[in-house]
Amino acid sequence: MSKRILFTGGGSAGHVTVNVALIPRFVASGWDVSYIGSIKGIESELISNVDHVDYHGISTGKLRRYMSVENFKDPFRIVKGVFEAYSLIRKIKPDVVFSKGGFVSVPVVIGAKLNNVPIIIHESDITPGLANKIALPLATKVCVTFPETLDHIKSDKATYVGAIIRDELRTGNATRGRSLLKFVDSKPIILVMGGSLGSKKINGTIRNNLPQLLKQYQVVHICGKGQIDPSIHLDGYQQFEYIQDELSDVIASADVVVTRAGSNSIFEFLALHKPMLLIPLSRAASRGDQILNAQSFQKAGYAEVLLEEELTDESFIQSLELLLYNRQQIVDNMTKHDQSSTIDQVIQLIQKAAKRK
Repeated sequence: MSKRILFTGGGSAGHVTVNVALIPRFVASGWDVSYIGSIKGIESELISNVDHVDYHGISTGKLRRYMSVENFKDPFRIVKGVFEAYSLIRKIKPDVVFSKGGFVSVPVVIGAKLNNVPIIIHESDITPGLANKIALPLATKVCVTFPETLDHIKSDKATYVGAIIRDELRTGNATRGRSLLKFVDSKPIILVMGGSLGSKKINGTIRNNLPQLLKQYQVVHICGKGQIDPSIHLDGYQQFEYIQDELSDVIASADVVVTRAGSNSIFEFLALHKPMLLIPLSRAASRGDQILNAQSFQKAGYAEVLLEEELTDESFIQSLELLLYNRQQIVDNMTKHDQSSTIDQVIQLIQKAAKRK
């Protein structure tokens, strides 16, 4: 009889990409794979493109850190989600649950615990997110990406594994990427990514500076859903809401990357040796996790950092020039970082938990 694994996680692409990296390994090993996410969240869209996965949508609230009338409705949605997850898990009968976090994961983790199913949690950031903080007491094991995270989780459940990188990103071809973008070989390429939902401030800064940037560089701009500017038609500039199938080729073609500091993305760029200018989400818009991620990468010599509060047209150009000046040293630092065994280590932990059940 095949082993069964249930994945959960959602709310942003960062809460799905690790699952997308792991799922093909379990499918190839003959496991039955299911996924519980929200009904209309980004995870439902991303997982629909992954073969051999049974997707189930449940009701879920959002764990907000600010006042909203929705906060009074969300507890009822979460309770409904717990009942739905509990019933689904009784039906699916997974041997283990792997949770990447995000607000949708909380009902699933509770439902798994009520069904006595082992739970492996993955935390990408230096400090645990709210969903994972809630789930941690229920978990069998917590895998962390940064060694510093062990200082924030005072439990023998936590183990440092490093970052999980999608295999397909390593197969990118720079020539194919430039061909897709209609870019020439003679100018370096800047890849701009503001996260799956995009960043209006980063997008605006890039567009304000296009006349200057395009004198020396070509720019591929992944600007987020609904954030394309249809009025811009310039040689050497391509904009997309999102890139999926061709992303590995586009990244391979890039010389440097301007991006937020979400853990999954920056570790992928690290694995691919792409120097980064990190513009983390401000503390006003987040719990400050991206700032800590960015500071860790800057300290290791993998990136330059520009805080969003300090982002202007002038500071952006200065920081980009500094990144390009230090580019080779950053690449040299990146080549010394080894994270090749992470995914195998996580799979072993999942398999071990499943055998206990």
